[in-house]
Amino acid sequence: MKSLSVSVPDSRTLRSGDTQAPRASISVVIPTLNEAKNLPWVLRRMPAYVDEVVIVDGRSVDFTVEIARALRADVVVVAEPRAGKGTAVRAGLAASTGDIIVMLDADGSMDPQEIGWFISPLQHDFDFVKGSRYITGGGSADLTPLRDVGNRALTELANVVLRSNYSDLCYGYIALRKECLDVLELESDGFEIETELIVRAARAGLRIAEVPSLELNRISGNSNLQTFRDGWRVLRTLARECGSWDAPTAGARPEALRRVKYSYPSVRFPRTPTDPQSVLAVPHEVGELHAQ
Repeated sequence: MKSLSVSVPDSRTLRSGDTQAPRASISVVIPTLNEAKNLPWVLRRMPAYVDEVVIVDGRSVDFTVEIARALRADVVVVAEPRAGKGTAVRAGLAASTGDIIVMLDADGSMDPQEIGWFISPLQHDFDFVKGSRYITGGGSADLTPLRDVGNRALTELANVVLRSNYSDLCYGYIALRKECLDVLELESDGFEIETELIVRAARAGLRIAEVPSLELNRISGNSNLQTFRDGWRVLRTLARECGSWDAPTAGARPEALRRVKYSYPSVRFPRTPTDPQSVLAVPHEVGELHAQ
């Protein structure tokens, strides 16, 4: 596979004493559908070292796009008329320009301040990093007993079939190197996109790391997740991927990015639904903070 050459200007160079260490650029992909009350918390928690935020909006009618642009002047908005989380994720990945791409949800259940945990292994020869609610340091305030049992069963099945050691199959907080996208050849349209990503990463021979993640309650609104329907789709995707997809790499790994270091300042904002009008009245709030 073609190796990745990272060329960055002085404004994206980190100093360590007299040594300059160029770093890879980071894009964050966030699918949205009527998340105007939740998105402010997510964007305000975005670390300063994130270079690009890509919002993939699925026909929102509640000022979601306007909120995104008011909070972050440089946000990239992709209008996706087709339904499905997988469709939105694939559109966001295609629009991203960063060397490292992070995927998270817009409902406040995934904390952007954890992004540092995800990109750190990518600086040390890993290709694909996924969050886990089950390993030490992780957890969930949102996982119901029924979903917990189903997720554990699907994870065990995936480990048997893939000969892997995943601890959490159905969790979509993921980071990967951009050059891995050509290897993964993503196709799914719905929630099963997360299973497709994880299965294909394993079958393609990518070096995978799991990091702890704390899943929070959705700030407001109702989830589109349906336990039995989406569980069946995950099972069907697992069977399809293991039976019919052949990795184009035949197990060969992409070239590693250069190892660099980041700092992860913690920014605190209250996790309460935000009145969209209060944000729209103060334009470019996060864009100005980001510029500082």
